[in-house]
Amino acid sequence: MTKPRIVLFHATPVAMDPILSSMACLWPEAEAINLLDDGLSADRAKEGAELSPELSQRFVNFGKYGHAMGADGILVTCSAFGPAIETMADILPIPVLKPNEAMFKAALKAGNKIAMLATFAPAVPTMQQEFKQLATEQGSTATLDVYVVPDAIDALKGGDAETHNRLIGEAAPKFAAYDAIMLAHFSTSRAMQAVKAAVSVPVLSAPDAAVLAMKNLF
Repeated sequence: MTKPRIVLFHATPVAMDPILSSMACLWPEAEAINLLDDGLSADRAKEGAELSPELSQRFVNFGKYGHAMGADGILVTCSAFGPAIETMADILPIPVLKPNEAMFKAALKAGNKIAMLATFAPAVPTMQQEFKQLATEQGSTATLDVYVVPDAIDALKGGDAETHNRLIGEAAPKFAAYDAIMLAHFSTSRAMQAVKAAVSVPVLSAPDAAVLAMKNLF
């Protein structure tokens, strides 16, 4: 069997290293191809809570380009485009996975009181909706509390991953009594060790879970 070509669909460069690391570790047999349009996240940040039809269509068109590259599957690494990912999945004849669905499922198994540490506020509303929808589908009464860590994403974009990780780790004790803490974005998975050092509850990140979910489809 030929290597499955998995297009990693990025709307920000800070998501690239974590998913490439997960792919190399968990699914080295696959061919991982990067597709980046960092203008998507920049323009998404300008829109606020609601994803506009125009930006959604641009996102979907970019996914069509990924399919035209010969993708056997598309793994989206940006969590701010939930409705557009769903549209893409309906249109394309290949698996298209949201970045956080597998992590959400793991969190629901961990308990009913779930926290999420985020750094990119525009992604939060769609993620909350997706978590609530998944919980309802699974008959769970789980609740989700989200905290957007100030300044962390700016530090990371400026090349200061150490400060990014420290800020997220310092926020973690707010949720030390929860059943699990999720790291909202692929980029925040860098802070896994800092968060684990600060709390004793399970800490979940998206890249590993997403790669395994895609791998299980092949």
